[in-house]
Amino acid sequence: MKNIRNKRIKTSMDNPELKTSNKKSIYSALAANVLIALTKFIAGAFTNSSSMISEGIHSTVDTANQLLILYGLKRSKRSPDQSHPFGYGKELYFWSFVVSILIFGLGGTLSIYQGVAHIMEPELMSDPFWNYIVLILSLIFEGTSFFIALKEFNKTRNGMGWWDAIIKSKDPSSFLVVFEDGAAVAGLIIVMVLMGLSHYLQIPELDGLASVIVGLLLVFVSFILARESRSLLMGEGIASETRLKIAQLAEKDSAVIKTKNILSTYQSPEYVVLMLIIDFEDHLETEEITEAIRRIREDIKNEFKFVHFVIIQPE
Repeated sequence: MKNIRNKRIKTSMDNPELKTSNKKSIYSALAANVLIALTKFIAGAFTNSSSMISEGIHSTVDTANQLLILYGLKRSKRSPDQSHPFGYGKELYFWSFVVSILIFGLGGTLSIYQGVAHIMEPELMSDPFWNYIVLILSLIFEGTSFFIALKEFNKTRNGMGWWDAIIKSKDPSSFLVVFEDGAAVAGLIIVMVLMGLSHYLQIPELDGLASVIVGLLLVFVSFILARESRSLLMGEGIASETRLKIAQLAEKDSAVIKTKNILSTYQSPEYVVLMLIIDFEDHLETEEITEAIRRIREDIKNEFKFVHFVIIQPE
């Protein structure tokens, strides 16, 4: 048999499957959003600013989202049992999908409604001084949280482009906070600019327009998150590059003629169920095929740590 153990396949930094993220970004975003939501609502109530109320709604939804993601992470770590033999990893994908719906339903549509209502029945804003204080503080807090989330996400990219990293990531919590905080920072800048113009030009409709733009931004983010979470929830498999590496690894065994097919599904960001259909040499006895299957299974699990369950079916 060919010696394959001394030719290790790299599977961490240059493997297309991405590592899971740290909870630090989620906790930092949660702490920032709780404080920011309270100050935005208070400032919006005192100054009669539609955009500030929308920003308060935005921060409240973000707070709920981070709590749901933490809950999903906790639930996904439960051990397998008879009713869920592969574990509860997909709980994370389910709650990530729920978060995307909340961003759309509570964050996006409520902000748009608030903005349209303010445009149809405009009211002049009182002194926006405290609004600016809140927005500047919020920008500092959200910017810090965004920087932390970005730093944690960059650790998982392994040199890939942003969009490729998002598409190939199997851990929605790794990019969800980046999207939320990025949308929050962009929303704050939009609100600051249009609220300032609204007060300076005495055009109250601009304040409502800021709410509409923030709402549309949240709807856009929710569609991206829903798309990725839905794909994972429905049983997304390993990347084509990884399938090729696994096929090559199996075919290095002297008993194998060809890897006919590879089927896989992610149960969680760190748990893959894998099935290989392999064409073995015709002259092999049952015991030899059984031993070859054991070798291939062991080699795959050693080289690809996220593969926890391997089924090998002889052709």
